[in-house]
Amino acid sequence: MSDLFDKIVSLSKRRGFIFPSCEIYGGLANAYDYGHYGVLLKDNIKNLWFKRFVQDRTDIFRVESSIILNPKVWEASGHVKTFCDVMIEDTVTNKRYRADHLIEDFFHQKGDEQNVDGLTPEELQSIIDENGILSPDGNPLSKARKFNLLFETEIGIVEGEGNRAFLRGEIAQGIFLNFKNIMDSLSPKLPFGIAQAGKAFRNEISKGQFTFRTLEFDLMEFEYFFDPENNSWEELFDFWQEKIMDFALECGLDKEKLRFRDHEDFELSHYSKRTIDLEYKFPWGYKEMFALAYRTDFDLKNHQEQSKQNLNYVYPDGKKVTPHVLEPTFGLSRLMTILLMDAYREEDVDGSQRVFLQLPFDLAPVKYAILPLIKKPELIEVADKIYNKLSEKYNCEVHLSGSIGKRYRKQDEIGTPYCITVDFDTLEDGCVTIRNRDTLKQERVSIDEL
Repeated sequence: MSDLFDKIVSLSKRRGFIFPSCEIYGGLANAYDYGHYGVLLKDNIKNLWFKRFVQDRTDIFRVESSIILNPKVWEASGHVKTFCDVMIEDTVTNKRYRADHLIEDFFHQKGDEQNVDGLTPEELQSIIDENGILSPDGNPLSKARKFNLLFETEIGIVEGEGNRAFLRGEIAQGIFLNFKNIMDSLSPKLPFGIAQAGKAFRNEISKGQFTFRTLEFDLMEFEYFFDPENNSWEELFDFWQEKIMDFALECGLDKEKLRFRDHEDFELSHYSKRTIDLEYKFPWGYKEMFALAYRTDFDLKNHQEQSKQNLNYVYPDGKKVTPHVLEPTFGLSRLMTILLMDAYREEDVDGSQRVFLQLPFDLAPVKYAILPLIKKPELIEVADKIYNKLSEKYNCEVHLSGSIGKRYRKQDEIGTPYCITVDFDTLEDGCVTIRNRDTLKQERVSIDEL
């Protein structure tokens, strides 16, 4: 479906999943707000992630760190110097673009795929010059140069370099900063993990393509600490790679649209010995969804040197080790776009088009919609009783407005697996009609059996 992306953007706004931010003031590039069903879907994804990677395990613990950290953190981590994209500017409109994205889009339109992640500004400039690449508006481009992605802010009321701080560009550093606190308070045994989910911020200069790339976004990740003398990083890497794929499939994603891609040496982050991306096939090509990185002992060793604090793990026999780290990362905001696209279905039903989201039951924003056939007090009363019963365990809603057909269609578009219709026969036999979203099969079931 060539226009799938436009359909998802339209459905997201129409049905209350995702809205352009600040829309009444003309919006803000690469910024979005989540509506009622979007928040429910996002929370369901986060809860499933938490269950699989924290609650179902005994070796991973949670933290929730600050968004604004001491600026020294970002200097120690290398982000102030290296957390950059290569920017290029339209010399007529002054619009800014990521040079690598312009190049990739140029070759994609020619039916070719070219990955230029990690190339220097000079190397990217050479590709642009050799191929005569212009801006999307057809204008000449400026020279490529580095652009730091960290959002700067100031702490306090007096301006000055001493008050400079940053919104976090990743959530991992807050985990490393709490490594000692977790050890002191919980006394975990290696190997163990520390997990958190939360906002990160990047001063993106490229077209966002909906929630695929935004100024602020939600991440879910954990750092898994281990002793390389006791655990093979290759074996642990393979283990977590399998778990990452399992989670993607549990989210209902089409396995045929997923692939792992190893980062080449030139695109590896400064802290990584090996990184792989789990990529999803978008209409514009394969792009990163989740990632797994072997960060070695770079972060703990760096923070130990810069802070002068002991961040070693001490065994009962007194042996000290600076743990190595594997980092599975899950882009929650990006996954929202992917899930909506992957679950989108169209079919012809009795000569009219039906649109529905084939979301897994656990992720669907609403599990059951209770629909009185018409607005009659006696039917609404029964519907409310059913709602009170089911809502103790599931997120449900009672939907009154519109014909029963239109209400079915709305629930289909928000991905509700089951609709329960209360009619006048219900008042006589105590049964309701349950409609399956995917098969459209309807059956009568006793209210007591719901």
